[in-house]
Amino acid sequence: MRVAVIGTGFIGGTLGRALANAGHEVVFGSRSPADDQVAAGSSASVAGIPQAIDGADAVIVAIPAGAVAELVASVGGALDGRLVIDVTNRMGEATSNSRAAFPGSVRYARAFNTLGGENLADPDFGGVKADMFFSAEEGDRGAVETLIEGVGLRPIYLGPDQEAQVDSLFKLWIELAITQGRGRRLALHLLEG
Repeated sequence: MRVAVIGTGFIGGTLGRALANAGHEVVFGSRSPADDQVAAGSSASVAGIPQAIDGADAVIVAIPAGAVAELVASVGGALDGRLVIDVTNRMGEATSNSRAAFPGSVRYARAFNTLGGENLADPDFGGVKADMFFSAEEGDRGAVETLIEGVGLRPIYLGPDQEAQVDSLFKLWIELAITQGRGRRLALHLLEG
């Protein structure tokens, strides 16, 4: 799958390199495309944001939530009809996701936001994969599951338009890991009998 990762910070870099190492064609979208350090040690490449989006099967948005509106304004209609996976978290706001900032023409999915980045880099907990709960339209479920598995996580589908449920798990993770001081090396796992 050709994946554009918009964002070259810790989360975007971790996701993009993991997906490239899993065999996906990853292009990081950056405001500084000449700086290719984010791709180091992987087959990923770096390009300007519009060039990264062009031809992408999925666009992972891993930038600060406050920058999403500016991103959408700058790329115009390039996101129309594309699968956009929102990784952003609006800390301290009633709504954690950035869905309202994206055009209604995107195929919106919510994933990769309920764990600290170190758990995305190392999703194995004593031989058990951490779970990644996600929301997407049914037609995009398989693509999002493939990307989640590419990072080494176990996908748990919550259905379409369930970003509020995903966000509640983000808030739970913050409560356990940060507020209660249990540490960032913490993940959720669904057990079924």
